[in-house]
Amino acid sequence: MEYRVLGRTGLQISPIALGTSNFGEPTPEKESAKMIDRALDAGVNLLDTGNIYAGGEGERIIGRALKANGRRNEVLISTKIFLGPFDEQSGLKQAGSQFKPGEDPNELGLSRLSIVKSCDACLKRLQVDHIDLFQTHRPDASIPIDETLSAYDDLIRAGKVRYVGSSTHPAWRVMESIMVSEMKGYARYVSEQAPYNLLDRRIENELIPLCKSHGLGIIAWGPIAMGILAGRYTDASKYPKGSRADLYPGYYSDRVTERGIATAVEFDKIAKNVGISPAQLSVLWCKDQPGITAPLMGPRTVEQLEEFLPVLDMTLDDDTRAACDELVPPGSAVANFHNTAPWMKATIT
Repeated sequence: MEYRVLGRTGLQISPIALGTSNFGEPTPEKESAKMIDRALDAGVNLLDTGNIYAGGEGERIIGRALKANGRRNEVLISTKIFLGPFDEQSGLKQAGSQFKPGEDPNELGLSRLSIVKSCDACLKRLQVDHIDLFQTHRPDASIPIDETLSAYDDLIRAGKVRYVGSSTHPAWRVMESIMVSEMKGYARYVSEQAPYNLLDRRIENELIPLCKSHGLGIIAWGPIAMGILAGRYTDASKYPKGSRADLYPGYYSDRVTERGIATAVEFDKIAKNVGISPAQLSVLWCKDQPGITAPLMGPRTVEQLEEFLPVLDMTLDDDTRAACDELVPPGSAVANFHNTAPWMKATIT
């Protein structure tokens, strides 16, 4: 397997990373631990989590698993803080919103206080003395970027964090962070974790060129389009029982579209022609797109993980890439995987 450099850090990471958003909800802890062991055995060396996954239990599961297997030094841990403003159905508040008595109004947002408290809580749940990549899950428009970056800089100097990055940020905010870091000598974002798959290619228009020009790695989330590209959805109005769209319809409904499902049907034909599964092809396509450092595979079971692992050693050929471009042209979209990013203004039907 050929490892890739994350941005301009010199940090070597596997060409596919293990996303752990299913850990604890719905994947049981024992199976989650098995996935970590299997991924490490295959050479995957980046585990990605977030402080809100399963209410923090996702981080705890990773911490206990690495404590049990003694393999902390073999793996890079990335986590995220402040998921940002969503609708009430998600159960998440925005910084500055109304709080009930007993709730901490400073537990959210990207102020210095919130960042330091969040980092300490992540370290405790993960049972580690440092986080390899600490990411801003969503931008916080209520806090000046100077405050956020200076707090990250302090965490790095304190040895609690090695690198910092962003997630699901517009290109202009990534550029703003780079400029402020350069002007004030603060820690610089080394990566952006963005939604990217064949159904939503809009980051190719500005974000990918920006990251390539300024030396940021791109970790892509959602490469199989929430299972759409794997053929799991056949009707945009009827969701498979137990699927994420079924469990959280308001959160995922914009991502499941008739055009996306129709595209997945044609995509399946391309995969069969290549001789691999559509799930494998979706990750392979994302992995080998220009500017992408590594996509996140987010398996729910060990069996799903096993299906993804062969892609580590696959290469996308030009004919297959061209066939995919015919389905969804570069820079366009047939499904909205930026629906949790209110800065992306678009209507996709």
